[in-house]
Amino acid sequence: MTLDLLLWAVLPYVTITVLVGGTAWRYRHDRFGWTTRSSQLHESRLLRIGSPLFHVGLLLVLAGHVGGLLVPASLTRWLGVHDELYHLVSLVAGGLAGAAALVGFGILLVRRLRTPAVRSATGRGDRLTYPVLGAVLLLGIAATVLLNGLGGGYDYRATIGPWVRGVLLAHPDPSLMHDVPVVYQVHAVVAMALFALWPFSRLVHAFSAPLRYLVRPYIVYRSRDAHLAARRAPRGWDDR
Repeated sequence: MTLDLLLWAVLPYVTITVLVGGTAWRYRHDRFGWTTRSSQLHESRLLRIGSPLFHVGLLLVLAGHVGGLLVPASLTRWLGVHDELYHLVSLVAGGLAGAAALVGFGILLVRRLRTPAVRSATGRGDRLTYPVLGAVLLLGIAATVLLNGLGGGYDYRATIGPWVRGVLLAHPDPSLMHDVPVVYQVHAVVAMALFALWPFSRLVHAFSAPLRYLVRPYIVYRSRDAHLAARRAPRGWDDR
């Protein structure tokens, strides 16, 4: 019970504290480093393939986690979504989204390792974050395929979901996680490590969604006249 208390009642709040405090510290002291450090100029072929796969897959995975952990099973049943249908959708959609994110992550990782300029731009925080991110994706796919697929399914909405909601409501119940399969437990612990590392890596750019792009004015491009384009540009000290 002591281990359960540390893992499922203490560690979540340590993670939240580091995530929130680290993000605030990063924004205050490293605002110019709050970026993805774009490396598209160094290599674009693999980036065009890996980046959409990773980002779209990861967004779908996060959406599935939010729906599966924060929405009670009683609500989905009330909406007419039976447990069998929910299990099938979560298995197929979650498996495809996780596979897309993992394949995209693998492509981006190969690109980073094989391109010297991209590899040299990788910070120490990123070198620590990438293995943890890869482990989270692998463990999530293992839980989806092995337990929810081949194993016949595990109702995480009866244990993990209430535990997550209890943590967010400041009423955690560690006993809910005691008999959870080991794959889910390790997945949860590694995910908390990822969130703790989040503010100190390039993943922090996820908190800066470019929403202003949706309402900003259009950028107008005008072509130059032919006779103006043919003129020689004057020197800076030429007053003519």
